[in-house]
Amino acid sequence: PAPAVRPSTKGPSKAEQAFQRGLAALAQWIEREGANRPVPRGHSEQITVDSETEPVAVRLGVWVSNTKTRRNKLTPEQLNALRELGVEWA
Repeated sequence: PAPAVRPSTKGPSKAEQAFQRGLAALAQWIEREGANRPVPRGHSEQITVDSETEPVAVRLGVWVSNTKTRRNKLTPEQLNALRELGVEWA
């Protein structure tokens, strides 16, 4: 017999969670530094994640670089979220 199909109760994938953390870190950077200041590649941003008691470090410079390189693989929703923050290449 075929295995029973269970309804998915999982939340967002690890990749989606990582994108959301990067997006939150980028929004925090833009709020503090302004949209016109590029993020240095080695910069890490501390963000607060709902399920965590301690702030989480996001390697924002690497995230921005990797996200830009992989922009053709982003969903329309992800690209739109980046555009809303003023990211020119999105």
